[in-house]
Amino acid sequence: MDKIETIKFAKQYLEDLLTFFDLNLDVDVKIEDDIVVVAVPHSDRSSILIGRNAETLRSIQYLLSATLNNAGAPVSRVNLDIADYKKQHAEKIIEKARGWIEEVRRTGESKIVNLNAADRWTVHHLASEYSDIETHSEGEGRDRQLIISQKSS
Repeated sequence: MDKIETIKFAKQYLEDLLTFFDLNLDVDVKIEDDIVVVAVPHSDRSSILIGRNAETLRSIQYLLSATLNNAGAPVSRVNLDIADYKKQHAEKIIEKARGWIEEVRRTGESKIVNLNAADRWTVHHLASEYSDIETHSEGEGRDRQLIISQKSS
């Protein structure tokens, strides 16, 4: 299976899966930086597909990734977004992170935040735009925390 076949396979797999939710949607699939990027458009059942705390979205993403891996696809890492949920969520995290960074700048005290891996990555990426701020993660598993602090002189 090459990358073009991977795209076709992922598209067909997801569109077939969506029919179980009684949805007939045209899914957009592409490969960027060795990641299968999948966008499912908004529908009246988007909230069911996303689930509480995006658990259903992550489960569907995992299913697609595992299926691609088992099918011998050259790319099996998947980033699935449904109705721009992840994009909108990332924008909210960025807005909060800007506030946290300003708080660290104002008080000089480090800020510890509990975030999932994707949200931590978003904050790390944003913090790299600030020359006086650094971030790192500490802990293991669900106890992993993000620390935002001022860079030492």
